[in-house]
Parts: sequence; structure tokens; C-alpha cells
Amino acid sequence: MAERVDAVVVGAGVVGLAVARALAQAGREVLVLERETGIGTGTSSRNSEVIHAGIYYPPGSLKARLCVQGKNALYAYAAERGIAHQRCGKLIVASTSSQLAALPGTVARAAANGVHDLVVLSRDEAKAREPALECLGAVLSPSTGIIDSHALMLSLQGDLEAAGGMVVCHSAVRGIERQGEDWLIVCGDGTRLLARTLVNSAGLHACELAGRIAALPPGSVPTPRFAKGSYFTLTGRSPFQRLIYPAPEPDQHLAGLGVHLTIDLGGQAKFGPDVQWVDRADDLLVDPARGEGFYAAVRRYWPALPDGALQPGYAGMRPKISGPGEPAADFLIQGPAQHGLPGLVNLFGIESPGLTSCLAIGEQVRETLTS
Repeated sequence: MAERVDAVVVGAGVVGLAVARALAQAGREVLVLERETGIGTGTSSRNSEVIHAGIYYPPGSLKARLCVQGKNALYAYAAERGIAHQRCGKLIVASTSSQLAALPGTVARAAANGVHDLVVLSRDEAKAREPALECLGAVLSPSTGIIDSHALMLSLQGDLEAAGGMVVCHSAVRGIERQGEDWLIVCGDGTRLLARTLVNSAGLHACELAGRIAALPPGSVPTPRFAKGSYFTLTGRSPFQRLIYPAPEPDQHLAGLGVHLTIDLGGQAKFGPDVQWVDRADDLLVDPARGEGFYAAVRRYWPALPDGALQPGYAGMRPKISGPGEPAADFLIQGPAQHGLPGLVNLFGIESPGLTSCLAIGEQVRETLTS
């Protein structure tokens, strides 16, 4: 016997929680199924916790639009709810002549995305703000910041529950099939649910989960690719007050944004993530030998980095749907208009800036299901 529920969201990461919150606050009865022991244990807890401005993404893309919308919504939400955050700003720094020549293009792309607050700095102007920095020039992004991602997820869960929704952990989904006008979801413990609406927000496992939906038309599910990103932490106090990102090279395929420096709300600095293509989503060990490459990358903008100052930190995994050498894929929010199945939304490739975009993605999914 199956229990009936209005809407099921699979995955209790920051995006799944934001989607569930948006549906619940629109009057839907929502149940979130999470395979792990708690919320946000996957990609959502293994990132830089950066609120991105919306600079790098192709104009007109979902990443560009939802990042800018999400950034504004996230700052307002964090201030309203007392979630720890800081609008610390970041410097995009050019260490080579080609990077310097590309900075105006970065500013133009940001403006096309609706980000108009970037400031181009000379070497001396950049060093006046960050004396430890070495560069040929830089761009200041005042609206980039950091946030306590776990506090954000707890707040989203609280909103969901206040609207009558629920998160159920230890609930891996083993099977999904169409049954009349409903979705039959079978969990690992044998629980069977009938839902009018199903949102696949399983992150690293979203493609695998969608592959079990026999009703999906052939070719609807992209091939998952996994880009591991390792972080190394800095021993001692950070010499920087802002985030430091290397400028992209012209025509660079942005699998990542280079080995950058970020600071957490406690003042701890970390470097990363790098990009390492792997075959498994659970390959999360940090190889200490990769530190050698980190020293070389960081010393391009911080030559005074001491030997022995970097310690292996943690690794995250980007849930990509594009591979090595390919342009970074856009978010893929696949609804009934794309696959023809009522009440189903698949979220594929929700990597960075997924955290920044989470509230906007929630609204996008809600609109997709009501249009």
C-alpha cells in the first residue's frame, strides 16, 4: 500500500531544501527524501561557501540569471534571518599579460549579466587594498561574499517545516515509475509513496536517479561527470581581507575558477579548489602530493607564501554534465516542457553557483511546475 503525498523532493542539499521551501510556501504538501543521515552532507557541505556575484557565466544562461537573482535574494534572506555572512568582496587578479588583457572582457561579461559594480584596479591600486598581493592589475567585485552554508540550510529546513513540509533522512530512493497520473517512489526500506509532483534534486546522483525512470524519453538523461576539487588550508592568519581569484585566461574552459583564496567567517584562509577529473562521486580523499601544484599557483599572486604553510583540507565534488576540455555546461532544469512527463522536474549539473542561486532555483522550479 502506498502513502499519498502531494510533492516529493529527492535530496536535502541546499538546492533541494530551497526547492522544497518554495513549493511548501506556495501551499504544496512537501516531503523531502534524503539518503544520508542529515541535511547537506554532500556538495553543499564541501564548497567555498562563497556568494558569487555572477561574473563569469555566459550572458543569457541560467547560471548567469539565477546567480544574480539568487545573490540579491540570498543577501536579503541572510540579513532577515540573522544567518552569518559577510560581503567581503573579492579581487580577480591578473598575473600574466594575457590575463591582464582579458580583464575588460570579464567586466563586459559581468555587465551583460547585470553586474555593474566591478572596479578595474591598477597594480598599485590593488596592492593598496591588499599589500601582500602581487599582480599586474585586478578587478574588484564588491558584491562577492561568504555565508555560513549550514546555518542557511537549517533556516531553509525551518521554513519548510513551518509551512507543513518535512525532511526524512535515511531514505534512499530505489525505484521510480509512472502510475496513472502519479509518481510511485519506492524507498530502500520498502516505503512506497504516490506523489503528483516529483523533483529530482539528488545532486551528484541526479543522473543516476533519473536513469531509473523508465518513462523518460531516450536521451533525456545527460552523462554525469565528476570534477573533484581539493582544498588546502593555510597555517596561520590570512594576509588578505578579501577573496583572491586568478583571472581566467582568454578562451579558457571554466571547469573551475583556478586555485583561489577564500576566507571563512572565522578568518581561516583556504586555497582551492583545483580540478581533478575522477570516475567516482565518492572519491573525496585529498592527496597531499597535490600541494606542490598549489604552492606554484598561489605564489603567482602571493609570492611570500611560506614553505610548509599549506595543509591538506578537504575535497568537494562538482556534479558536472560536461567533460574535460568542453565548455562548462549550464544548469539543466528539465521540466515537463522538455521531457513531456507531467509533474516531474530533474535538476542536472547544479554545481557552482548553485549555493548562491538556491533561492532563485527554488522559484524557477515552482514556476516550472505551475506554468
